[in-house]
Amino acid sequence: MKKLSKKEEEVMSFFWDKGALFVKEICEFYPDPKPHFNTISTYVRVLEEKGLLSHKTYGNTYQYYPLQTRDEYSMSGMQTFMKKFFGGSPKKLVSALIEEESLSIDELKELIREVEKGNQK
Repeated sequence: MKKLSKKEEEVMSFFWDKGALFVKEICEFYPDPKPHFNTISTYVRVLEEKGLLSHKTYGNTYQYYPLQTRDEYSMSGMQTFMKKFFGGSPKKLVSALIEEESLSIDELKELIREVEKGNQK
């Protein structure tokens, strides 16, 4: 997964929230002063190059649509983070959260119960 800039994430969030869009529609979502059409078009092309968007052709214009959901993108980022800092081990990640007191034992127990409920369905 390629990391997105803040502006790329902002543009991508429109696709995650709205679905397929034309560049002109994205421009309309911004408050005044609106970014220039070419600026948004450049971000959209970069997102397509990064594999997050594709498009359908309508005459001489394109309607872009997401290839990945927000959750899929987030999970991909989490996996990259886990590989980089915790050797790909979810156990090491959770242990670090507990050691740093970012996650209490009670919260961990609650999380385990939620996962167990989900696996029973």
